[in-house]
Amino acid sequence: MDPMSPPDPAEALGPEDQKLVSLARSARARIGAARAGAVRDDTGRSYVGADVHLPSLTISGLDLAVAQAVAAGATGLEAAVVVGDVAAADPDGDAPIGVGAVGDVGPQGVPIFLTDRAGAVVRVLTA
Repeated sequence: MDPMSPPDPAEALGPEDQKLVSLARSARARIGAARAGAVRDDTGRSYVGADVHLPSLTISGLDLAVAQAVAAGATGLEAAVVVGDVAAADPDGDAPIGVGAVGDVGPQGVPIFLTDRAGAVVRVLTA
């Protein structure tokens, strides 16, 4: 690889990030959701959620995972992933994926790995 070329996003996934991908893939598949998300808090605990669409509630899997982390007392996040239909996902569009919630908990610069259903990294955002 050319030292000046950007790193391959897939190479950025360490073992703990791969665990988040596995958790989110399982949650997405379990209920057949379009997407699921997972986060790791600043103490190493993991939280996972799948997209929920009810008549009175719509929440992304990543938002749900962040909410669970905060409800459990997390004060910071180390990493986040979103698995599923993310190729055309606009982080702030009509079907937001939860980037804002990750940024709210912080710290600044938390990586958010967007992967396809198989877990291959498509894009990496930062919150």
